[in-house]
Amino acid sequence: MFSSLPPLPSPPFLLVVGLAVLIGSVVQSGIGLGLGLIAAPVVAMMDPTLLPGTMLMATLLLPMFTIRAEWRHVDWWGLVRVLPARLPGAVAGTWLVAVVAPETLGALVGLMVLLAVVATGWAVRVPITTGSLVIAGIASGVAGTATSIGGPPVALLYQHEPAPKVRGTLGVFFLCGTAMSLGVLAAGGQLTGEQVVAGLALIPFVVAGFLLARPLRRRMGKAGIRTALLALVSVSGLALLVRSLW
Repeated sequence: MFSSLPPLPSPPFLLVVGLAVLIGSVVQSGIGLGLGLIAAPVVAMMDPTLLPGTMLMATLLLPMFTIRAEWRHVDWWGLVRVLPARLPGAVAGTWLVAVVAPETLGALVGLMVLLAVVATGWAVRVPITTGSLVIAGIASGVAGTATSIGGPPVALLYQHEPAPKVRGTLGVFFLCGTAMSLGVLAAGGQLTGEQVVAGLALIPFVVAGFLLARPLRRRMGKAGIRTALLALVSVSGLALLVRSLW
């Protein structure tokens, strides 16, 4: 994969991206996702060559903390169906990283995310069924591996569920899904040493964000988490479109 580890990222990168990771970790610890949505566009602006590996490395630890706090509320029935579907999506995402221009890929993913939010606004809810979970898993695998933002498809399915269930279920999904994406990227030669080192350097900001989010986790109810999820998913779609057009 790589013969020697490169130096740490520059101080400006660590300062700017570290702040975004800190904020994203606080948000994700409270509502179930948000780290990749907030920090990935910032990484893309600072150094697009560090995506998606840097954010995938940085986001691998936070779900472990979430699972430890919310494991009693995990929807294992849904995970058994959505996780296997992420693997073919991850393979497709790795292929896209290799052959598609980053600007084009970002624009397509952003557009799909925004269309999903619009569809959710029209319908009362998308039923959590085997079919919907498989589709969400594949879409998440593609988007998460190619852009490091794979949460929206699954988050939209669970937006009406209780907050602890959302956090716990997404925590297991992110942990397993991120590991899949990293493995497939490494096997395909798309994970660089620079990405690994930068991701590891951001982990202290992830830990700090989780610790700061404890009051937020106690206050987020079902209505609040749905509003926050839809808002963050919308922001992620817009951020990808703006980044691509820029």
